[in-house]
Amino acid sequence: MTAVSPRLEKVTADTVLDACRLEVAPAQRKFVSPVAQSLAEAYVHPDVAWPRLICDGDRIVGFVMAFFDATFDYDAGVPDVPKRSGLWRLAIAAGEQGRGYGRFAVGAVNEEIRRRGGTVSTVTWHTGEGGPEEFYLKLGYRKRGLTDDGEYLGDMDLTG
Repeated sequence: MTAVSPRLEKVTADTVLDACRLEVAPAQRKFVSPVAQSLAEAYVHPDVAWPRLICDGDRIVGFVMAFFDATFDYDAGVPDVPKRSGLWRLAIAAGEQGRGYGRFAVGAVNEEIRRRGGTVSTVTWHTGEGGPEEFYLKLGYRKRGLTDDGEYLGDMDLTG
């Protein structure tokens, strides 16, 4: 068996339909928006959104979207709080889970944050059976509290 390294690719006119067909496991659908919705949000927020396909060889195995320099309602009222960067969406295709693609994608997003001068990665999630909380906590994110939308906010120090 030949090992192929995962990589991130821009979504193009040639890949957008395949990206929109990507589906997570049925139990996870309540935790992550469809790729088509993410791409629409990226379209209307081009200054902060960074959508990428997760590819392995010629296969699209997932989708990740980062955000950069965004203001969070969570930080309202906190003086001099810096804008946040982090993981906006992560969707690994149902048949591709458990192979390290999610871990790879989060690491790639965090490397991009560092490349842009950031020192903290932020992620939010809804809790529940089959949800992503355990995954994010194992990667090193720390729960910080609840957002106005009822999601948990976590962050990871990228300086260490």
